[in-house]
Amino acid sequence: MIDLYTFATPNGQKVSIALEELGLQYKTHVVDITKGEQFKPEFLDINPNNKIPAIVDHATQDHRPLKVFESGAILFYLAEKTGRLLPSNQRGRAEVMEWLMFQMGGVGPMFGQLYHFARFAPKKVPYGIERYHAESRRLVGVLDGKLGSGEYVAGRYSIADIALYPWVAGARASFPELFRGNSNVVQWLHRVGSRPAVERGMKVPQLK
Repeated sequence: MIDLYTFATPNGQKVSIALEELGLQYKTHVVDITKGEQFKPEFLDINPNNKIPAIVDHATQDHRPLKVFESGAILFYLAEKTGRLLPSNQRGRAEVMEWLMFQMGGVGPMFGQLYHFARFAPKKVPYGIERYHAESRRLVGVLDGKLGSGEYVAGRYSIADIALYPWVAGARASFPELFRGNSNVVQWLHRVGSRPAVERGMKVPQLK
């Protein structure tokens, strides 16, 4: 059994999608970041960086609970644990890790800043909106170019697709103009989003 500490954000959805795809048993614990629950001592004991998601795996080789935080690290851990969604050969593995890091270091931070400046900043800062809008559109273009040569970002469906999907799907809903002329990404969104495990994972956690 794996304990999943999460909230309804793209980073949280990445991990619930992976757990569903891998068929692993897990229990969901809602960490309501709108109420500051990520700063509670019991959660900081799992993730000292006070961010969701985090997991505690109770089915480990040494029979001791293992805490893992940072969504990319969790995806990598789960893929290695099960031997799935990550190629075993060197070349394929490197490609998946490239696009996983593309999400972690590019898509997530840049899309997140665009959301902040365009939707949540107390004052509109045109420079910030324009900067992150332009960079987000550039990243969508990079992804579209990669998807022009295959159905998934690294050949076969992998943790790289899982990492990217919630962020890209959310951006398309909020900023559809980023996707004009990027039909490969739009097709990929439909392809990944129609997977039953993705549909289930995107609904975790169920908030009242």
